[in-house]
Amino acid sequence: MTKINTVFSTPLYHASLTEQGDIDLDDIERSCWSIAQDDEAGQKWCEENGYPGYTSYASLTDLGWRFPVFAELEKLLDRHVAQFVKELDWDLGDKAVTLEDLWINILPEGGTHSGHIHPHSVISGTTYIAMPEGASAIRFEDPRLPQMMAAPPRRKDARNGLKPFVYVAPKVGDVILWESWLRHEVPVNMSEEDRISVSFNYRWG
Repeated sequence: MTKINTVFSTPLYHASLTEQGDIDLDDIERSCWSIAQDDEAGQKWCEENGYPGYTSYASLTDLGWRFPVFAELEKLLDRHVAQFVKELDWDLGDKAVTLEDLWINILPEGGTHSGHIHPHSVISGTTYIAMPEGASAIRFEDPRLPQMMAAPPRRKDARNGLKPFVYVAPKVGDVILWESWLRHEVPVNMSEEDRISVSFNYRWG
């Protein structure tokens, strides 16, 4: 009997943030703007590195310690990550998967974030605070692409597990989690309004 199994796959977690508890997303958005306006070090880093808009990635990643609303957000994220860890079938031993850093991203019209991975963590993710019409999806890349030298292209209706790229269009209040080795990017923001998200990394140990 012929058998065709799926091998070497990676799960992608997509849920509503408030499935794990209530939180004021408007308060988070106000806080994102307030932090962006006051964070001179972050503004300088964005300017020097050609980052469109604003990110606190290089300046403020301990937001939960500084702002109560982000401390609330971290509690919800911990619950989502705990659920995702169960799906990954990891043997954690006597170590835990814990939040390492959390930062703000404000991407204006025409802004993009090129493909990258998060090499020093095990789970990465983003929760979405403002997603105006036309705002970018997030694109995930099949890590096997460099090995597919002579492979024919996939059909447009190929299953997600076989596509070279998978696009996910989140809504406000969604949270997406993935294994940190999975390459991803944010294509050009086609909206005239800013796309706001909060990203984070979790480590093991």
